[in-house]
Amino acid sequence: MESIRAEGWLELHELLFAGSWREELGRFRSRCAFRGEPDAGRALRTSLQLLGGDFAAVEEHLLRNFRKYAHGNLPDGDSPWSLLALAKHHGLPTRLLDWTYSPYVALHFATADPACADEDAAVWCADFAGLKRHLPPRLRELLDDEGADAFSRELLDRAARSLRELDALAGGEPFALFFEPPSLDARIVNQAALFSLLSSPSARLDEWLERDRGLARRIEIPAGLKPEVRDKLDQANVTERVLFPGLDGLCRWLARYYGPRPAAAPYARR
Repeated sequence: MESIRAEGWLELHELLFAGSWREELGRFRSRCAFRGEPDAGRALRTSLQLLGGDFAAVEEHLLRNFRKYAHGNLPDGDSPWSLLALAKHHGLPTRLLDWTYSPYVALHFATADPACADEDAAVWCADFAGLKRHLPPRLRELLDDEGADAFSRELLDRAARSLRELDALAGGEPFALFFEPPSLDARIVNQAALFSLLSSPSARLDEWLERDRGLARRIEIPAGLKPEVRDKLDQANVTERVLFPGLDGLCRWLARYYGPRPAAAPYARR
């Protein structure tokens, strides 16, 4: 997988928006999903994998009990993908991994954690449109018929009615897809959210992406560059106050904004 180190604010932007020109549309429309990591050394492990133990064996139990106890808060309809998105959105360990259509939202999550101030950060850029060539034929046909590159809840409902049914489409070889969740609340909307979903709870997306070098790249952000990126994002109003609407987000933003500036190694400005 290609890994590139950004040495300045301007170069960082060039890397984030590289390849976004779409000749057929006459517009700049990136085909990438973005994910920010405050520590570049972190692997792309899902919250289910981070649970530890025999996490794959408890996946169905987690979702079944979430459905049972969250009954009064469930979305309309019986889509398993709405249920999965809602559970992930509220912190249940799942095989979903958070991504965004916005490179600035990804930069926020790469630079917002003061505990990682001394660590290089990273923004992962995954070509969700290119993933289609690795999908099972049935799933690829659904996307092509809709002229889409990422799945909606409705499209996934037509493909499978459970994680077991989806996993069975793999034919022994895991596949990955991107899933745009329903607009459950303003947080999902403001974060331009989408999720990656693998057809195996045990598979890791970073390892899976190594299969095809053209599918993803990782932009490293030196620790010394993070304070500048953070300050400029704050000025551009890319903050917790916007991305986590409500008093919780407001308080998180104020605590970070008025907290001590994290010390970081200097870097040569470019």
